[in-house]
Amino acid sequence: MGGLIQTFFITWVLFCSINISFSRFGAQAASINPNYKEALAKSLLFFQGQRSGRLPPSQQITWRSHSGLSDGRLANVDLSGGYYDAGDNVKFNLPMAFTTTMLSWSTLEYGKRLGPQLPNARAAIRWATDYLLKCATATPGKIYVGVGDPNADHRCWERPEDMDTVRSVYSVSPSNPGSDVAGEMAAALAAASLVFRSSDRQYAGLLLRTARKVLQFALQYRGAYSDRLGSSVCPFYCSYSGYKVNWRSIYSSSNINYIYVMRIISLFKRVVRAQDYDAFYRD
Repeated sequence: MGGLIQTFFITWVLFCSINISFSRFGAQAASINPNYKEALAKSLLFFQGQRSGRLPPSQQITWRSHSGLSDGRLANVDLSGGYYDAGDNVKFNLPMAFTTTMLSWSTLEYGKRLGPQLPNARAAIRWATDYLLKCATATPGKIYVGVGDPNADHRCWERPEDMDTVRSVYSVSPSNPGSDVAGEMAAALAAASLVFRSSDRQYAGLLLRTARKVLQFALQYRGAYSDRLGSSVCPFYCSYSGYKVNWRSIYSSSNINYIYVMRIISLFKRVVRAQDYDAFYRD
């Protein structure tokens, strides 16, 4: 499982832990006194370390610099931005979109309790969605789903600022479908639209409109992306369950509302408490 997904789960646990009272655990828990605020801040900071593209002046991890600025050039499109995966220099859209969806869920539910970390959570989400928007709209009839040759990248240990491995571009299309990755991207864009609905309605509208188009693509052109892209995504992020798109459509429906999403989140929490952890798997 990639670094972005692992970090999301750490962040999600910290979101959930903000309001936990340790009084019921007695003196032993009080003596431990974990600093969840600091841990939350550092887990969100991790996403800045994984950023690809042109970094903003607000970048806090200053030893990182611009990278991957020519991503997409082999397809004559701009695919700069997004996040690198698992300490490597490859951008896989399936785990990136999953992480973005779940980070958006967490921000929706716990945003009012995040205090000064709320802008950082939104920034982490937007860094991904800006990239996913490019992937979804750069070429009509095509959705880009990754950048970088994972096999070449895994044989070469280097900083993204210095990488010289080929920046291959991968996509799905009507003749080369990928309902799974397209559906995951639709979920990420639509979930993020709820995050920005109160702070940037124009951006939220763009996210939701794009999500609906991507979901329609996923529904119309059925197929598992890893069946088509082969070793470019497998064994790294294969689609093991085929091309499920049902839960992705939750966010993209025309009657989407916050209360309904909260019910879905509560359902997932009950599943997790029952220790069915595969419910949160990216596929």
